[in-house]
Amino acid sequence: MLNVKTDKEQNEIFESQDFSLVLGGPLFQILRRSHLSDDANGMAYRRVIAFIVITWLPLLILTMIEGLAWSGRKVPFLYDFDSHCRYLLALPLMIYAELVVHVRMRRIVAMFFERKLIRPEQREKFLGIVQSANRIRNSVILEILMIALVYVVGVNYVWRNLTAVNADVWFAASAPGGKPPLAAYWLLYVSLPIFQFILLRWFFRQIIWWRFLWQVSRLDLQLVPTHPDLCGGLAFLSNTVYAFVPLLLALGVLFSGSVANWIFYEGGKLMEYKLEILAVVAIGVLLVLGPLLVFAPCLSAARRKGLAEYGTLATNYVREFDHKWLRGGASEGEALIGSADIQSLADLNNSFDIIRNMRIVPFSKETILQLAIITLAPFLPLTLTMISFEELIDRILKSVF
Repeated sequence: MLNVKTDKEQNEIFESQDFSLVLGGPLFQILRRSHLSDDANGMAYRRVIAFIVITWLPLLILTMIEGLAWSGRKVPFLYDFDSHCRYLLALPLMIYAELVVHVRMRRIVAMFFERKLIRPEQREKFLGIVQSANRIRNSVILEILMIALVYVVGVNYVWRNLTAVNADVWFAASAPGGKPPLAAYWLLYVSLPIFQFILLRWFFRQIIWWRFLWQVSRLDLQLVPTHPDLCGGLAFLSNTVYAFVPLLLALGVLFSGSVANWIFYEGGKLMEYKLEILAVVAIGVLLVLGPLLVFAPCLSAARRKGLAEYGTLATNYVREFDHKWLRGGASEGEALIGSADIQSLADLNNSFDIIRNMRIVPFSKETILQLAIITLAPFLPLTLTMISFEELIDRILKSVF
């Protein structure tokens, strides 16, 4: 029999398509009116070019005019790994991540309806959760507060004290107490705030995603402990994590650029930053997988309930099976060979094994490892500071052949 949805269910699913972490907010509306985005967050290449033109190109032009592009400082602009990684790689990746997240996650809310995880009496409450997330995402006040936070804390404290190298760099004054070059003003008041705002906006979106999933997890979801995905029917949520791959790459690129500057211009060694690198990887993985952890309590409860219920069912079934086939309970002439009882027993065993192996989080260890490798990948070129490229190739060839 075909599964025909009611008009109300179809409307709910249609409305839930509007849920998006990226389609909304003042910046999105500005980009639309500037023809740098469409209603579906397309034209990402235009936004990438526009942001590079605003953040990186003026720095190049100003440093060339002031003679700081390839000389004039210990670290001229063209030799500044941090700036190029920040504005030519990390920023475009964060912008591209918006399109990937929208495309890969736009049907995620509808999946809760299609898999009948939301009980009919809680559909209105679920849609209220979606609408609440959309309202927060579209908040003008919150984006203004983020801009203020960037200028007050991000530029004046975080960047000056935690990320900028102490070497004679292109944006520093020529002498103590001297006047910084013009490029430094563009960096401090345009390029850096734009980058930090986009980064902070992504962290804000992750909080929205975390809050949305937490509220959904508080509903009485119709989880099926015998579902073959080993997650009660929630394994589709693990597919959302790969939408954040560009964001994880951006995070790795951002910090690898800073580490490269410290290595080449401050005399540091890569292994001196192993704890910081591991912390970046851990933060990246937690940023993506952390929101899914909110389902651990309900998945654990579903597993316990499934084990109890199917344990009782199994006990009753095997007792009747034992009585019928081993204690003479079968009717006269009934053949064991060809009986459906054996297959039913095997099916029951398989169902019980699925419940026993059910995960309490909607992702696997392989997912954790994959995301960690993705975040770590931008740091791999820095291993060449520990070993020459020729020696590295020689070792690889020897290990293979």
